[in-house]
Amino acid sequence: MFEKTKMISEASALKGREEAMQVTGVHRVLTSSMLPPFAEGLEVAEFGLGCFWGAERKFWQLEGVVSTAVGYSAGFTPNPTYEEVCSGSTGHNEVVRVIFDPRFIAYASLLAVFWESHNPCQGMQQGNDIGTQYRSGIYTYSQHQQTLALASREIFQEKLTSVGQGTITTEILPEKTFYYAEEYHQQYLHKNPGGYCGLGGLGITYPL
Repeated sequence: MFEKTKMISEASALKGREEAMQVTGVHRVLTSSMLPPFAEGLEVAEFGLGCFWGAERKFWQLEGVVSTAVGYSAGFTPNPTYEEVCSGSTGHNEVVRVIFDPRFIAYASLLAVFWESHNPCQGMQQGNDIGTQYRSGIYTYSQHQQTLALASREIFQEKLTSVGQGTITTEILPEKTFYYAEEYHQQYLHKNPGGYCGLGGLGITYPL
């Protein structure tokens, strides 16, 4: 367990590969494109909140979300596979990329769903899922998103503290490189309605 929850160094990470993961790019629920370029006016957000199967479903259900995709981010290994990420040897987190229309849903509302949908105080795990790939994280695409994300963490920490909960361990970093996960992971819970979803929040509402 210790090794699974210890972040690997860049020097020790797997070398990876140049070839990108091949995905169809078609969202099985929203019938939109998961691949850039995205239409003018749309924005991109990215979150890690445990197993990405349930995380993706949380966001594709929101009005104003145009597309979602699952993948790997905040690590070192280029174009990793799922097995490599799960080994803890890439440094990556399991994340959901959210393509949204800010005219219909604000980034702050996405942050609220993020905070309410998981336990951000667990470090390198989420529920029974243990490992660095299950850590809580927000990966931002602009300085505006970074500012809002940092402020939201303070706001939610105040709320948690007021009800006797723990300290948030969520990392908030500028997005470095997003790598698409294998095709079978995309919209997994739509393809497999009875599939595993370990996502669960603390029952605490984020004060928008």
